[in-house]
Amino acid sequence: MSTHVDGGNVVGATHHVNDTGVASGVGTTALLVAAARAIETHRHDSLAQDVFAEHFVRAAPASAGWPTRLRQVPDGDANPLWGRFARYFGLRTRVLDDYLLQSVQATGARQIVLLGAGLDTRAFRLDWQPGSVVYEIDRAEVLAFKHGVLDGLSATAQAARVPVPVDLRADWVTALTDSGFDPAAPTAWLAEGLLFYLPAAAETSLIATVDRLSASGSALAYEVKLEPDLLTYRDSPLYLSTTAQIGIDLLALFAKEPRPDSAGALTNKGWSTSTHTPFDFTHHHGRGPLPEENDALAGNRWVFANKH
Repeated sequence: MSTHVDGGNVVGATHHVNDTGVASGVGTTALLVAAARAIETHRHDSLAQDVFAEHFVRAAPASAGWPTRLRQVPDGDANPLWGRFARYFGLRTRVLDDYLLQSVQATGARQIVLLGAGLDTRAFRLDWQPGSVVYEIDRAEVLAFKHGVLDGLSATAQAARVPVPVDLRADWVTALTDSGFDPAAPTAWLAEGLLFYLPAAAETSLIATVDRLSASGSALAYEVKLEPDLLTYRDSPLYLSTTAQIGIDLLALFAKEPRPDSAGALTNKGWSTSTHTPFDFTHHHGRGPLPEENDALAGNRWVFANKH
């Protein structure tokens, strides 16, 4: 998530903007993911390309000194944050890119909705079908920051891009439909890096709302953590290094309560679902994070659902 841009464009890659949206809390995690995507983009064996990511990192004072190339990290891939964790985000980006593109190709969906869009640049990066519309739902200051950076780069969207400036805790459904969204048409939905931070009841409500707004042929991808106690991994290298190196205590941001069975709820509503570990895709692509001892990624699951 990001910041409000006060009175002007962001010019170049190093101009800083007022970052009221990404200066702290969950907002800063959007910059973490952007830095990870930048590092992934410049790997020799890159899984995903996001040429815009490094510009977000440099534009926000909170992240201006973070690395955007692996060579800027003294211990490289051995670094739990900028090595293994960043590679996780690179793999996640690739898997969700592929799923969205395959879904719209298979179903004919031309509406794509990014829930908690943050610094997602899929409207600009991916090769969408003609007539596609990408709706980006997030707080106004987040979208303003992103828009300011992209305007400064003269970035061109590959689909119609419709920012929907609303907090997901507010009436985002009305904001979305007022922006042109058609619940009678199939939709590809994405909740990437979102549900970790929501109370269980909010996740249940969000999934139910997506179901209600989804016509036959719709698709949904989201990420969850399925483990009985997040604090089991409080001293994992991944969490400790993230706190020590960039001051983001992820465990303080995550909702701690047991998670609902959202995949089961969707199945009961007539969706077909599949649930995977990230390591399934590491094996598929031949690169990415592998399981390790005291692994903060052990409970991560990527869920893919299609409505018939």
